[in-house]
Amino acid sequence: MTTFFICLAALVAAYFLYGKFLCRVVNLDDNNAMPSKTHYDGVDYIPLPRWRIFLIQLLNIAGTGPIFGAILGACYGPVAFLWITLGGIFMGAMHDFMAGVISMRNGGKSLPETIGKYLGGNMRKFSLVVIPILMVLVGAVFIVTPSQILTDKTDIPYLVWVGIIIAYYFIATILPVDKVIGKIYPIFGAALIFMAVALFGVLLFGDYEIPELTSIRNEHFNAANLPIIPTLFISIACGAISGFHATQSPLMARCMTSESQARPIFFGAMISESIIALIWAAIAMAFFGGVAGLNGFMVENGSNAGLAVSLISDTTLGTIGSILAILGVVVAPITSGDTAFRSARLIIADMLHYDQKPIYKRLIVSLPLFAIGIGIAFMDFDTIWRYFAWSNQALSVITLWMIVAWLKRRGSRYTIIALIPAIIMTYICSSFIFVSAQFVGMGACTAAYIYGGGVTAIISGLLMLNIRRDVKRGADI
Repeated sequence: MTTFFICLAALVAAYFLYGKFLCRVVNLDDNNAMPSKTHYDGVDYIPLPRWRIFLIQLLNIAGTGPIFGAILGACYGPVAFLWITLGGIFMGAMHDFMAGVISMRNGGKSLPETIGKYLGGNMRKFSLVVIPILMVLVGAVFIVTPSQILTDKTDIPYLVWVGIIIAYYFIATILPVDKVIGKIYPIFGAALIFMAVALFGVLLFGDYEIPELTSIRNEHFNAANLPIIPTLFISIACGAISGFHATQSPLMARCMTSESQARPIFFGAMISESIIALIWAAIAMAFFGGVAGLNGFMVENGSNAGLAVSLISDTTLGTIGSILAILGVVVAPITSGDTAFRSARLIIADMLHYDQKPIYKRLIVSLPLFAIGIGIAFMDFDTIWRYFAWSNQALSVITLWMIVAWLKRRGSRYTIIALIPAIIMTYICSSFIFVSAQFVGMGACTAAYIYGGGVTAIISGLLMLNIRRDVKRGADI
């Protein structure tokens, strides 16, 4: 259990140490006017209490990623603990915090707008096409996953659950943020937190042994085609770093009442998610008797992480505990799905400069998005999810380079805190194109990694040249 507890302690300590350091880097100042006051509209720009915003942000970013992704990542062994911890601190939490602060300093603007401001008009146009599609994709995926779980646990047919979830998404997307999301998320948040605390208790007091990290090796059953680099870094996104999170931060930047709230809301929510992912990775390995046992279960059951969740919860937590744990697993994707559609609405509205205060204007933007999302929900889920996972991490790459540009324009001495993660994640996404059968399919050969390095060098070089040119021109921050 030593590796697990060291990683857990590092995540907790990072909130107080690295989190405070980042606050100094961006120079948070509570005297600055907040978007919730300067742009108040009673719909999306509404001041909310800090604790409420924290729970909304946590549920927005959680999805099934820190649960299903952590279980799939655990198939690689305790090395997953390292990625969740180091990635969660130095990539994910920094990424979420910086993206949130940048939005906050730009009047709560959506991610494509801030990307365009700091990486240029062409990148803005690209983001305005790709990010709304990704948001609708997230919403569609998170219609399917909870519907499947609820169907397995009840006598209610799958299509009924699909209809109920879509109806909820529509209401939550249209109504002011304080009417539905602001009221029910604290209840849902309690279920998600209970699930993590209960499973931590099982690890602490149950008769389970968590494997230790004795070497960094690929223990995955399909190591030749799914090597640690880059596949692990794609499998565990939420819990380490996820581009989707940067689309959610602007939603909460519009509700904050002071800049000092950025650390608990943006950095703190991501650290909390990493802790949830760490617990699920640990219980997955421990419950099935080690990495080999977990891999065996996944092979026999078609890599069905949902089945693993049900089995672990039913066995370790009893009937009531299992119900609450499954509720947490169901709530996480639903609360990410509704805000994915909400985020898509706001991105389109920002792009068109389309006032969202009148409800009929919200309907005009939302109805086409839901029509597309419902259509996607009935497509092949496995295919959708495979390409979503890579696209999500590619979005984190764009966001990280935006953060580099923002820091450069401010003349910060600490650009390296974003530059190193940006280069690493650029390499992960580039090499995945050559390694994975989803794309070129070269497998874990030397040439695939060299090609990935070449693409990384080209992308990084071009972006750095562009950023330096903007700095010399004196572009505003």
